[in-house]
Amino acid sequence: MTHPVPATMRAAILADDRLEIARIRTPSPQRGEALLEVIACGVCHTDLHVMRGEVAFPRPAVLGHEVSGRIVALGDGDGGAGDGAGLAVGDVVVAGFIMPCASCRQCLRGRDDLCIEFFRRNRLEGTLFDGTSRLAMPDGSFLAMYSMGGLAEYCVAPLTALTALPEGLDHEASCILGCSGLTSYGAVFRAGAVETGASVAIVGVGGIGSSLITMARAAGAAEIIAVDISVAKLTRALELGATAVVDASTEDPVEKVRALTGGVDVAFEALGNPTTFAQAVGMLADGGGMVAIGIAAGASTAAVPITPLVRRGQQIVGSFGGRTRTDLPAVTALAASGLFDPTALITRRYRLDEAEAAYQALARGEITGRAIITMGDALVREEQR
Repeated sequence: MTHPVPATMRAAILADDRLEIARIRTPSPQRGEALLEVIACGVCHTDLHVMRGEVAFPRPAVLGHEVSGRIVALGDGDGGAGDGAGLAVGDVVVAGFIMPCASCRQCLRGRDDLCIEFFRRNRLEGTLFDGTSRLAMPDGSFLAMYSMGGLAEYCVAPLTALTALPEGLDHEASCILGCSGLTSYGAVFRAGAVETGASVAIVGVGGIGSSLITMARAAGAAEIIAVDISVAKLTRALELGATAVVDASTEDPVEKVRALTGGVDVAFEALGNPTTFAQAVGMLADGGGMVAIGIAAGASTAAVPITPLVRRGQQIVGSFGGRTRTDLPAVTALAASGLFDPTALITRRYRLDEAEAAYQALARGEITGRAIITMGDALVREEQR
């Protein structure tokens, strides 16, 4: 049973270069939207790019785009046909970080990951599809939303972004299905088209890289080579199912991966770094493909040899995320089946008032897997380092 929605809520607001907790008005959903009581929100490196100014975004803003929550209200007229049909007040859901409008030409052809209105309105302006934010500062001035603005006790999300959580899944840990899960699913099953028996290399095994390991296992990859400069992250990669690891701080990662496999069918680059981007391409077998996932700082570019790419029939493809309306249900189904275990990926839990500390820990490279921020009153729990 849901409780009455309070008039105000706490939110972590990015005004300058750090997150500060403030009390603001609780948002209200409009038609096609739901108000969620946030259960947990993932700590994602993309938010850190925004905090550092490496990705342009309006300020002040509420970040947080990887959310699980309970529906406590629906916009006027909702609860019938269309996207979100079947969702009701009281349902526990996960929200996809790509929130499709369902009406632009990309959405109409099933490419939610390229939704024109999401990238134009939300990622450029910090609003929802009508050009307005559901959030406001205490004085009533504009407060931007990064996706749904999940670093708060309540958030508004379009129904098109929501998928009900199957029974038996941890409601807190499942928040990462909406970004880490959706992103790795899109990279492995869509862009990478990883097949049973394939060999893959994952360059950068932090939050998203860890998810790629378990998603590649779910796809049936036979060889999963984890590449990083952190011994702790490589140790964790083996625990998650990597078949081999390469410490790029002590050996040439391209030479080592090629020595292990002769070249991989698919290489994933999860850092957005020009050097590792080129290295991932260098790891490919003939006919292989490199999937670029990491968001780069500013206008970074990478140098890639042209002739080998052409002669060996290789491919480079970018993958921002999965297709929310079809792929997020598939991700939750994988989680329910045990093939993709979000709980195994969570290594730290924080409270909302520790959001700034969580992102500082992420910036220092101290989080080996995925951290989440929970809205309960439990003490910080560090499950594994």
